[in-house]
Amino acid sequence: MSLERVNPAHLAPPTGFSHAVTATGTRLVLLAGQTALDGEGRVVGDTLPAQFEKSLANLLAALDAAGGAPGDLARVTVYATDVASYRAHAAELGRVWRRLAGRDYPAMAVIGVVRLWDEQALVELDGIAVLP
Repeated sequence: MSLERVNPAHLAPPTGFSHAVTATGTRLVLLAGQTALDGEGRVVGDTLPAQFEKSLANLLAALDAAGGAPGDLARVTVYATDVASYRAHAAELGRVWRRLAGRDYPAMAVIGVVRLWDEQALVELDGIAVLP
């Protein structure tokens, strides 16, 4: 399996994402949206960064259970109930990402939503990974 991150020079330099990712492999993993739920099904964390960290950890745990690793992520979508807050915390969220998932960024999008399934949830992440 290989993922190639494609960042054309004529597009704005990507920060914390790749403009495109090409993937070759034999196993596609579709990762369900993950919020900051603990093992008992309760949303944990009162801040966006705390919930982002737990949501990302949950996403990576699901990926690990499917046999993948952070570097196998080809696409991640972030759903945020407050995009302005997401932007304000971007540097901190980037540090969380690098600590948990490394520096091989997938293609990403951040989408503002009115609310998530769990009313206390501030952020949700889903993804697609390609495994060998």
